[in-house]
Amino acid sequence: MDTLSTIIAIGLAAVLMFVFPLMTMADRTDDVVQTAVQAEIAKFADDVGKTGIISMEKYDKLLETISATGNSFEIEMEVKVLDENPGKKTTIAQTTKIGENVYYSMYTVQILDSIKSGKALALKEGDIFSVNAKNTNMTLSQQLKNFFYTVVGDDTYVLGGDQTVMVTANGTGK
Repeated sequence: MDTLSTIIAIGLAAVLMFVFPLMTMADRTDDVVQTAVQAEIAKFADDVGKTGIISMEKYDKLLETISATGNSFEIEMEVKVLDENPGKKTTIAQTTKIGENVYYSMYTVQILDSIKSGKALALKEGDIFSVNAKNTNMTLSQQLKNFFYTVVGDDTYVLGGDQTVMVTANGTGK
């Protein structure tokens, strides 16, 4: 009986001395990466909002920067293009237009098809740009949590960022 309790005590001590600090460090690493990814996503979206241009160069730089964290990411983008309905309107605010402004959406695949040719996608003032990134790999923290807590769900992501901006400048394509 004395040998069994010694083995259990050694096992428990090993877990307390090595596994929990490892889990804590892995969580902190994920926190740092999360902050960095969110900052880069915000920087990318703000640049698109201020310039009105989405280019392959900007997209590749974003992908390269967030991939430098050692994780793989899926980036989703959406542009809500303002489709104004000009005409006559009888409101006090704008007397020169009739109808409402309508947005139609372009998604990641359409945006990438537009910019892969080397020509930038030019947006106009009033368009709305959204970008979202999430990791596609399992981080060490996720692996440890899945092992110890038997959390199910490989499709859950821990690292990511999103940002939505209104375009404030008319872009000009190259």
